[in-house]
Formats: sequence, structure tokens, C-alpha cells
Amino acid sequence: MAYQPFNLAGHVALVTGGNRGIGLGMAEALAACGADVAIWGRKAAANQEAVAKLAAYGVKAKAWEVDVAHEEQVVAAMADTVAQMGRIDTVFANAGVGYGAPSFVDMSTETYRKTLAVNLDGVFFTLREACRHMVERAKAGDPGGSLVGVASLAAIEGAARNEAYAATKGGVISMIKSIAVEHARYGVRANAILPGWIATDMTEMAQNSPAFAEKVIPRVPARRWGTPDDFGGIAVYLASQASAYHSGDTLVIDGGYSIF
Repeated sequence: MAYQPFNLAGHVALVTGGNRGIGLGMAEALAACGADVAIWGRKAAANQEAVAKLAAYGVKAKAWEVDVAHEEQVVAAMADTVAQMGRIDTVFANAGVGYGAPSFVDMSTETYRKTLAVNLDGVFFTLREACRHMVERAKAGDPGGSLVGVASLAAIEGAARNEAYAATKGGVISMIKSIAVEHARYGVRANAILPGWIATDMTEMAQNSPAFAEKVIPRVPARRWGTPDDFGGIAVYLASQASAYHSGDTLVIDGGYSIF
């Protein structure tokens, strides 16, 4: 029999923040490999546009309007997603915000709290509810699952004027490692993805900066911005059985920036 680990037919994936940017790039690749895809996002119009793109691959695609910073929304949406999709095999906790400040001393408590609410609390709520579903399924004789937290290079490098953001992303990595150890007995694996400089709405200001283009992007060995499409392969790998023994890792997708 041919080796077909990337055939995701019958697989159900949930992508938070999946209506644009990196999330949509991952969702499209998953759908192209046959997975049914659930999208969580805060904007209804963007959700529906994403669903239309995914449905074009001939898979089941549905969207929920969810703000992951609110625990009650996450709990309700996870239950409804499982009910409507039948199951969830993979979760990409990708929803995030990028609030910064002119300097650390000028960073307001409000900015810190808003960043924490989405980037760390939101990941915690999402993965906790996903674990609940996967553990229950495992106890019923159907073990397995893949949980992915989208962190950032800011978690492992000094991100000036982004201390709140960096702290949340470092927290995601630690959370993922703990989940991986605790849930391996249920066949559930957990990994973190660390994007580098990726051309999305969040980095629009940097993309339009001549100084950034002159001083930062040339330091990327790949000599270009990353794109959402660059995350399709890692998403399919982490959802598939090809990664069945790969857990607790941090996977850097940055065109070589962090090592140069």
C-alpha cells in the first residue's frame, strides 16, 4: 500500500483566527488535503469568505463567530463545533493580537491586559476545551489528536516595545509542553509553531516601512517576507499521522532569520 500520511479525508480540523492570514493559509492547505475545517473568527463577513474558499476544495467547512478572549464563548463554540462537525482531530490555536507601545515604560496596563486576554487566555481556553473533548474520546476507545499553539519568534528573541506580546507567546510554548506531557497517554500530541516576519494584517506597518525593508528583511536568509501559504505544509504535517510521534516541540518557520 502506498504511503499516504497527508491524506486527511475524514479528518476534522479547527483553526482559530482562521479567516485570514496565517490561519487561513493553514486552513486552505488542510482542506486541499481533504480535511473538513471549522473556522473561528470575530468577523462574520471574513468568516464567510473563508468558508467559501475552503468549500471550493469539496470539503465540509463551517465558521463560528468567536472571541477567544471570552471563556463562555469558547466553551459554547467548542461544544457546538463538535456537535456540528462530528469530532475534532486537530486544533490550531492561532487567534492573536499584536498590540505594542512606543516603549516598555509607556506600555499601558490596558494594552498588557488586552494582549494577554487573546494571546494567552484565549489559547488556554481553546486548548483546554479541545483537550476535554479528546480525553473523553480517548476514554471511549478513540484516542488521538493534535494540538498546535501558534506562538512567535518574539517568544525566544528580544522583542523591544513588545514585552506583553512576547510574554504571551512565551507562555504559549510553556503551555504546549505541559499539554504534551500530560496528554500523551491519550494519544494526543501538542506542538508550537513560531512564525518569523510574515506578511499579514498584523505586520502591515512594518511592510510599509522603507527602513524595515532596508534593514530587517535583508537579514532573512530567504530574502523575502513569509506568506500565509508558507504555513500550509507544517499545518498538514502536524494534523497528519506523519507527526504521530512528534510532540512538545517548537517549530520555527522564519526563512532562517533566527539563525542568521
